[in-house]
Amino acid sequence: MINYKVAKKILMKSSIKIKNETINSLKSLNRVCAKDVYSPVNYPAGNNTAFDGYAISSKDTNNLNKKNMKKFKILKTIAAGDNPKIKNVKKFQTAEVMTGALISKPFDTIIPIEQIRFYPNLKNKKYILVNKKIKKNEYIRYFGSDYKKKELVIKRGALIQPSHILAFKSLGIEKIDVKIKPNILFFSTGNEISDKKRIANWQVRNSNSYYIKSLSNSFLFNFIDGGILRDKDENLFKKLINKNIRSKADIIITSGAVSAGKFDFVPQIIKKFKLSSFFNNVAIRPGKPILFAKFKNKEKVFFGLPGNPISSAACFRFFVYPYLSAILNIDREKPFTARLKNKFIKKKNFTRFLKGKLTSTNNGNLQVEILKGQESFRIKSFVKSNVWGVFKSGQSIFKKGQLIECHSPILPNKNIFY
Repeated sequence: MINYKVAKKILMKSSIKIKNETINSLKSLNRVCAKDVYSPVNYPAGNNTAFDGYAISSKDTNNLNKKNMKKFKILKTIAAGDNPKIKNVKKFQTAEVMTGALISKPFDTIIPIEQIRFYPNLKNKKYILVNKKIKKNEYIRYFGSDYKKKELVIKRGALIQPSHILAFKSLGIEKIDVKIKPNILFFSTGNEISDKKRIANWQVRNSNSYYIKSLSNSFLFNFIDGGILRDKDENLFKKLINKNIRSKADIIITSGAVSAGKFDFVPQIIKKFKLSSFFNNVAIRPGKPILFAKFKNKEKVFFGLPGNPISSAACFRFFVYPYLSAILNIDREKPFTARLKNKFIKKKNFTRFLKGKLTSTNNGNLQVEILKGQESFRIKSFVKSNVWGVFKSGQSIFKKGQLIECHSPILPNKNIFY
């Protein structure tokens, strides 16, 4: 039995190649950026107004004060999207401008509408009155002040978020290179597994398959349902592996049949294939009998997850997800820490993945409560949890107030609080 750290090293050294594809940037949400993306333009495209108001030349106000007031003639109104050019602008002239309107010479500053006095009056707005010096570039958004042309927008390995979609559209980025989604072929195993609505008390609903399938809706892979393998399907399983190491499946996963029971046929079948990497039985809880293998000279790997729902979920989170991140070149996940709210004791040489409730104290410090019901069959505590606490091997007693490494339940440290 190996420890979790050693198992992770084997995973990281057993990567498979995932190709890139070019897609419409507006359809790239939750995809992994495959190449650095740079802005093709300067943004804003020109100096424009940050407020509704009046554009003037700051030079015209150099000698103005309360005793020396000037009338600025209103030439026209310029809205966002209008051509800003005005021919033959003379001294002491102005243009009304709406937020976002482009500013062209000789205008170089804005007086907000709230500061404007009109002449002769509000009903007859022919001039504005200015009685002080106005600084240059007031209330102006500068050309290229947000993004310069060729400035980095999103780096390789980043997961594309809605904010990136907004940037792509604003900057005119129409195409983007992303990593192709790996195909995960998933098999459930066991005579007890059922997809029926009504089941006998000796049967178990096929929850693991649907859990992992649900992750694919906003995650990093395509889900292929391989169906249910029964206890007698040992030879069928071997045939399916033979078939699928030549298919489009990148990762093959089973749930159940990985321990040492009479019908746990997965390990012995996988060992019959030529493998370049392999481990089975890691010192973790839940999920101790997890299996991993890379097929020799094939861009295919295999994960054998335990059958209990929480063991399967934990192994997907701490083995399959890190592996997916590595082959997609995603930046390595950085866990965060929180103070332990309640004492916990475990076996010293095991790593424990514990369902916890993350909260914040009145002074803003994070704390994590380890919930009751940590057994691998219990789903209630998983539903109530919003974080995984990782209790590393080498330590048995974890005291209240100790800093604990934490990870979000599904996506990498996102949407932790409800």
